[in-house]
Amino acid sequence: MQGFQAEPRHDRYDVVIIGGAIMGSSTAWWLTQLGFQGRILVIERDPTYAQAATTLSFSCIRQQYSTELNVRISQFGADFVQNLRQRMGGDPRVPELKIQNFGYLYLADNEDFAQVLRRNHAVQAAAGAGTRLLAPEEILEEYPFYRVDDIVLGSLNLRDEGYFDGSTVFDWFHRKAREAGVEYLADEVAGLDLAQGRVTGVRLKSGRTLGCGMVVNAAGTRGGRIAAMAGIALPIQPRKRFNWVIQAETPLSRPLPLTIDPSGAYVREVGGGTYMAGGHAEPDGEAAFEDFAMEQEVWMEHIWPAIASRIPAFEAVKVISEWAGHYDFNLLDQNAVTGPHPEIANFLFLNGFSGHGLQQSPAMGRGTAEWIVHGGYRSLDLSAFHYDRIAEERALVEGAII
Repeated sequence: MQGFQAEPRHDRYDVVIIGGAIMGSSTAWWLTQLGFQGRILVIERDPTYAQAATTLSFSCIRQQYSTELNVRISQFGADFVQNLRQRMGGDPRVPELKIQNFGYLYLADNEDFAQVLRRNHAVQAAAGAGTRLLAPEEILEEYPFYRVDDIVLGSLNLRDEGYFDGSTVFDWFHRKAREAGVEYLADEVAGLDLAQGRVTGVRLKSGRTLGCGMVVNAAGTRGGRIAAMAGIALPIQPRKRFNWVIQAETPLSRPLPLTIDPSGAYVREVGGGTYMAGGHAEPDGEAAFEDFAMEQEVWMEHIWPAIASRIPAFEAVKVISEWAGHYDFNLLDQNAVTGPHPEIANFLFLNGFSGHGLQQSPAMGRGTAEWIVHGGYRSLDLSAFHYDRIAEERALVEGAII
């Protein structure tokens, strides 16, 4: 990606954002929109973003969460994506985007998980989401290609749920932030200097130390490592997620919702008789930062058997591409960690999204920028995601993680 400097232009910045993928770039752009007048620097260790979660994402959005706050965050994200040009000041260079509303379908094969879907549905309905609960015969009526003899209940939403062009949203966060004066630096953070309960300096791998006002940790899977530089324990680790694009010998008769099978495998529409499947290995343990190797046994022994059992047409498919990505997995509760540290007040978190970061980036960047500019939230109150719950091991569990 263009626009990176090899050297910082200044010795001190009012805001230093560590991590320039979609969370960092969203925050930078929102700061410019909220009238922030100080110097902003975004530091990115890999300007190609080749292994960033932003790049390797399924790039989908949903309303089906178990907490109202996550539903509201996603609703704002859907509105933002579908009004991107307007949000970007009516710039004719910005494309008009839409969500491909093939929806999400959660399937429960036991009464316990059916009860979870019912509770989640009540939360979603109260927030105005379009989720419907479907009996097995109702699923078959709408999607006759499924096998549902073992299914108790399904949860489906076809409004503002499906694929969106996340790479374009990211690109315009990045472009517009730079055009508004935000600096992007190709470098890596090697350490943080602290004094009197504040981060006073950001040490770069290239050798310089930069003074700072606020520091935003938007370092993705490396967020725990950055926090540790400030003496902060943050339970974030990389978790591998495998992805395959497949072509079916016999395409399905209608668009396939992003189907979350009880096995843990998931598969969605791409178009033209192609589909995207994903999942993880068992056990689902910590991955090395640099480990993006495929593990073919995951496909052969888990994912393909699961999706072929659920959708018999997928017994005859051809893999046409594959890759592995990482979640920045929050071990406590699979929810975001945002806001300031309670003791190091100029250190802000933007971490732990556990697979739903891309779709939450418009609201999370806005909230972080509001905190910096106003000292508090002016739109959605994100304080439930603050670090104090991590310190107290008080989980705010999101029960709809994929």
